[in-house]
Amino acid sequence: MTDPNRPRDPDSPPDAHRPPDPQQPIGPDHPDHLGEPSPPPHPYYQELEFLNHQEAQVRFVVRYGEDRRPPGRPGVLVRRALLGTGAVPVHQYRLTSSAQGDPDAYGLMEREVAAAVALERRYGGSKFGAVLPRVVGFDLTAAEPFVLYRPPGGRPLSDWAGRLGAEDQERITGQLAMAVRLLGEVDLVHRAITPDTVRWDGVRVRLCEPYAALRAGETREPFGAAPWSSPEQRAGHGAADPRDDLWSVAEIAYYLLSGRPDRGEGPPADLADYRRLAALEHSGLFARNAERRPHPAELLRLLHVPDPLATGAGAADPLDRWRAEYDTQIARKRALSGEALPSAGPAGNSQDAPVQGPRAPRTSVFRRVFGGDEAARPAAPAPEPVPAPPARSRMCPHCLLPVEYDERLLVTIDTKGNRIPLDLSNERRPGHRADALRKAYHLCPHTRDGDEGHELPVPYLTNGEPLSIALVGSSSVGKTHLLAAMLGEVEVGGLEPYGLKCRPLNPEAHRTYLRERVQSLQQGRQLGRTGQQTFARFADGLLVSAGGATPRPVVFFDLAGEDLAQDSEVGRFLMGVDAFIFVLDPLRALRMPSLDPVREQSGLRRRDLGDEAFATVLNRIPRQRGGLVAAPAALAVNKSDLVRFEPVVDRWLGRALPAPHDPAVPRAESRDAYAFLAQHASPAWLKPFDDCADCTLHFVAATGGQARGDRFPHGARPRRVLAPLLSLFALCGLLPGAEPTGPTEGIVR
Repeated sequence: MTDPNRPRDPDSPPDAHRPPDPQQPIGPDHPDHLGEPSPPPHPYYQELEFLNHQEAQVRFVVRYGEDRRPPGRPGVLVRRALLGTGAVPVHQYRLTSSAQGDPDAYGLMEREVAAAVALERRYGGSKFGAVLPRVVGFDLTAAEPFVLYRPPGGRPLSDWAGRLGAEDQERITGQLAMAVRLLGEVDLVHRAITPDTVRWDGVRVRLCEPYAALRAGETREPFGAAPWSSPEQRAGHGAADPRDDLWSVAEIAYYLLSGRPDRGEGPPADLADYRRLAALEHSGLFARNAERRPHPAELLRLLHVPDPLATGAGAADPLDRWRAEYDTQIARKRALSGEALPSAGPAGNSQDAPVQGPRAPRTSVFRRVFGGDEAARPAAPAPEPVPAPPARSRMCPHCLLPVEYDERLLVTIDTKGNRIPLDLSNERRPGHRADALRKAYHLCPHTRDGDEGHELPVPYLTNGEPLSIALVGSSSVGKTHLLAAMLGEVEVGGLEPYGLKCRPLNPEAHRTYLRERVQSLQQGRQLGRTGQQTFARFADGLLVSAGGATPRPVVFFDLAGEDLAQDSEVGRFLMGVDAFIFVLDPLRALRMPSLDPVREQSGLRRRDLGDEAFATVLNRIPRQRGGLVAAPAALAVNKSDLVRFEPVVDRWLGRALPAPHDPAVPRAESRDAYAFLAQHASPAWLKPFDDCADCTLHFVAATGGQARGDRFPHGARPRRVLAPLLSLFALCGLLPGAEPTGPTEGIVR
């Protein structure tokens, strides 16, 4: 910013100090931008720092007006503000501290910002983008998160009732249809198009802020009132559709022509009396169901309004090159594994995928190491009501040696960690015996002198085939937070929509993990770093069952990054792990300038050589057919909230996981995540995908924000953290009805 008391630089161009154009972007090159903190030029001014729509940090002096409460937005205050000495006007909507006790309030603000930024990035430089709200900047990390918009011109349509001629009415209807077309192109449904929220200045309309926007395809949430909101939107039935907004356009068109609102239950009773609405009537625009209404582009054609996107329909997505490379790599891995290539494509084309039968269970760790026809062995008896010794050995996940069930090796563990022998020889009550075994441990008989003694929960030995999952990544990539967020989602029933039931593998150990990790994270506390170990122990375990089948033990390993990056004895268990989650940190991986301030704040540096832990672990895991790692894997782009406004990231991170499982979804997400990483990171970061026969890629966020000190200021908000786990369950035959998504079906591991 130019100090008003500083003499003008005679070498500067004459127009350098003119008032800025209010329609130009407000960024670091703005004449009023403060490069460094500076005392405000007047006591009425303060200093305001925020991110613009390109996530560049900008700083201005600001003068605020009076607060008022906008209708329909509880917990939000709005005020007029003037930025810089050029007095650029903006409207600031901020979430008050008192409203942040509502866990959904912050999410609504975050969703609004994501929608506003998506619109500005796509249409901010276009003339036709003037019909949409124009975002100036935002700060979601402030004590009171806020978003800034350019003030809209004109007056609400409700003020123009009965005062508009036929030509203006047609122009308004056409521009509203165009606005819905623009919104639909970026998969947004506005949901708040009414005469009170749409403004008209005599030339163009302007929609209000997207505070109620949903992404197309998301489950509808009840919102709005008749007649402006469609019947299915008011009821919250089905999935959000851009044609929901077209209902609002139709009702406004009727309102402007008739001078009164309709009931909003279908075509107005007197619609035939208005010949100028004939095109809307015959198009099905007033249909109660969105599927019967025309698409926005079709409505523009019926209204003889040029489609602003028609000339850019063939514009290439810069990520398409890398999506094609993903398809090539999938074909390469299928060829190496000797498997035929099935049809593939983005989500939405799943109806073309071949129907496959139930997936055969993968070969167990025991068979991989010791060989033999495991299928010929009798199956383990059901654990209810009294677990009995299994008919086959279980592999100890720590020392990779077989363990036979032996009741003489049963122990319990007290609060001090002492192993106390458990004798059940005189227990004749089946219920008491089953309860004791549920909480008991079985000593591993293979402890040698000098080795650390270890034990297994008894249910690990008395149920179905175990599944061990290791999280891999260097220190501070967020493995511990991701695992805690995953198990927190499981604890509140996150796997039940997929037909899975979960119980603790050991109740006491699970309670301890929930208390020390999951609850701490949910209370907004940053978790301590995982300490290095001399012996690999799993962090927690579950018994997962589907459709009444015998439960399968699932155990999770979370080792320190230093232990994983070193080729030490503590990592020898990796050779027997069944599946891997490779956790990628965008701060280390992505060549994106917007991340530089966070890197500087956290002390992390970008690495073009990839993650040391990835390379060490992949070099240690046995490889089989085609030189590929046979163990299924998922590459989780953690901390994706740092890049959440990138269109391809926003497409996934802003959506809930679909239920039931749709195999086309992880395929499409994997293509997008691969393309994003290929464009912004060195090839070394894709090594897990390159080396593993089965590997999906996912955008996840364990915490949803950066910690300040040891706390997350607005709480932890996990996003899509179950996606990697569901993918592994599908690949390992644990997810009911899941179509195999990887290229290595039938590989003998």
